Order: sequence, then structure tokens, then C-alpha cells
Amino acid sequence: MEAAVPALDEDFVRSRFPAYAEPSLQDFAHLENAGGSFACAPAIERLDRFYRKTKLQPYYPAAASTAAGEAMDEARTRWAAWLGVAENELHLGPSTSQNTYVLAQALRGWLEPGDEVVVTNQDHEANIGAFARLAEAGIVVREWTVDPESGELETEGLERVLGERTRVVAFTHCSNVVGSINPVAAWCERIRAAGALSIVDGVSFAPHGTPRVPDLGADIYLFSLYKVYGPHLGLMTMRAEWNQRLPNQAHYFNAAYPGKRFTPAGPDHAQVAAAAGVIEYFDALDRRHFPGEQATGASRRVQALLREQECALAQPLLDWLADHPRVRLIGRVDATERAPTIAFTAEGVHPRDLSEALAEDHIGVGWGDFYARRLVEALGLDADQGVLRCSLVHYNTAGEVARLVDALDRLLAG
Repeated sequence: MEAAVPALDEDFVRSRFPAYAEPSLQDFAHLENAGGSFACAPAIERLDRFYRKTKLQPYYPAAASTAAGEAMDEARTRWAAWLGVAENELHLGPSTSQNTYVLAQALRGWLEPGDEVVVTNQDHEANIGAFARLAEAGIVVREWTVDPESGELETEGLERVLGERTRVVAFTHCSNVVGSINPVAAWCERIRAAGALSIVDGVSFAPHGTPRVPDLGADIYLFSLYKVYGPHLGLMTMRAEWNQRLPNQAHYFNAAYPGKRFTPAGPDHAQVAAAAGVIEYFDALDRRHFPGEQATGASRRVQALLREQECALAQPLLDWLADHPRVRLIGRVDATERAPTIAFTAEGVHPRDLSEALAEDHIGVGWGDFYARRLVEALGLDADQGVLRCSLVHYNTAGEVARLVDALDRLLAG
């Protein structure tokens, strides 16, 4: 029997985020975390230490240079262990959009005219556009479309687009507008059975509990560290077999190094080193809430801890939005069936105007299409207006959610 998930120690959590000690942010409720989260203290400390003590070319014999390389290696080692992948399956690039672009160029060199690539209209454009442009090379691009009412992708839709020449299927773990958490493991199994490569965009899921990638079965999994309490980097995991099959995108003399083949620009040394701070923070969360447990199960325990907290935070907001006569809530009402990335429209009010009014109350939310323009259009919405989006993570509080609800209740009255 699995142990019960303890209540999150909110004071401990907030003590590990320097933003909560910043005077200019004392009354600010950061409720647009899907656009970028606060950075945790260990990541900031490591970044500061790198720039102060080791800001020079790493891996040379000089002590400071050696220390720089060790700091970077620590980040790769700790992230690989946390995600359950081998170190040579992990890649750190400047952003997820850039990692996806480089990946598409590798596919351009591997695919043959007439081969088929499947994209969805639920994803962030980064996981669509780069692959859709492969049509310029004679690749057939097929679209797996959402239900226009719910915004959901369905398994039946996947079956319709799979064919004998399907070579790649790219889809999102979690929609950054609908909030849907897709059944990644089941879909990846089906894609593999069809003989195709699965590419999963985890950007909108990872802040809510980074997954053990082998549990998902994804051949390639990508997310952004700056949305997971760390520096502005994109992290990509790629199965070793695909690393070998896809053509090298880096300098020719780096082709024999798996970790370098898909980061042609080279890493940002300081930010790579700082990325280890996120795992340091996650480890601290695990020790605080699960004392005495084996370290090997930490990532799954922390994922459950964050999920429990975020569901409790999101449900009152979802209930209020679902009951309001002027609101169209995008996605499901049950917080356990979605991520706490919550988008909606309000009759007669531009999302921009709501966002600006909430900003006057020191509440930060976003508006627009959030680079999911195809999805916004599929839902029958004005893409130039988009939606209002608030996105919660574990360091938010019930009080902040109550402030948001009270402000919306006032702004949408009458």
C-alpha cells in the first residue's frame, strides 16, 4: 500500500524561493507560472557562484576551470538520475523551441520523401511548426486534431492518422491552454507499435512534477528548465538508439559524443551548472516531507507531493469559473484530471482588459494565444484576443487563489 502524501510545508517551500523575500514582490501573486516560474534558491546560488568563481572555459587543468566542468557535470548527472535516463541520453540546449528546431533538422536528414510526420493542433507552436516545415522536403505532414468543443486529443484521432509510412508523431504531454494531461504512456506504446518515433513536449507538465521518462515510453521528451524553477535552458532526453540513428547536428568532430550531437551552439556553462540547483531543491523537498525514505524513490514522491498541493489549490478556482454564467472555462472542471493551467474567456470582456485590471490588484496572469494559436482557433475563439490564463504551481497559496476569485467576481459582476 502506498503511503499517504503529507501536507506541503508552505513555509519551507517559500523559504527556498528568494522572490518571496524581495520587497518589490511582497504583495504580488504570481499566477502565470506557465510562462516562467520563480527560480529556487539553490539554482540562483549556483549561478552566482559560477559567475563569481569559475567563469572561464571549463575542463582545463586550472583549479577554477576544473571546478567549472565539475559543476556542469553534476547538473547532467543529477538531472539524468532524477528523470531515470542515462547521462548520454540527456541534452541541454538554449530553449525547448531551439532543441525542437535542431531535432527537426536532424529529421530532415533522416526522413525520405513520402514519409509521414504527425503533428497535433493542441500543441505549442514549437512542437508543430518546425516539423510541419518538413513538408518543404517532400515529407507528408498529417494533423491529429482536437475535439473542437473540449480541446481534447483522442486516441481514435491518433488511430486515424497512423499509417504504413508514419515515421514520427509529435504531441504534448499537457496542453498549455486546455490543461489536459494526455495518456502519454499508452500513446507512445501505440506509436512504437506502428514503428514510429514519439516526440513529447513536456513543457507544460514538468513544473507540476517532472516525470520518470522511462515510465512514459517517450523516445524523445523535452521541457524548459526556466519553468521548473531553474535557469533559462531547454532539456531534452533522447533514447540512445535514436541518438545513433539521427544525423549529427553539431561539429563533425563531436559526432562520437552522444551528449553533443544535438546541441550545435554549445552549452551556456553557467546556466548548465545552475540547473543542478533544481534537483538540490527537489531533494530538499523529499527529505523534508518523506524523512527516512530511500533516495531512489524521490522523484515519484516529489511528483505526488506537488500534484496533491496543486489539485487542492486549483479546485476552488475551477469550480468558480465553471459556475459563472459569463465564463467559458477551457478544459475539465475536476482538478485531478488536468494540470492547474487554467484558461477561460468572459463574455463581453477582452482578456487583455481583465489581465490589466488584475495587474492593478497585484495579481499576475496572462492573456493571448500562448503560442497555441492553432488550438485557440480550433476552439472557435478569436486568436487575436485568445484567452485569459492563470497557472498555479506548488508555491502558490489558497490565499492567492482566493484573491484572484474575489477580484474576478468584482470585475465580472453585472
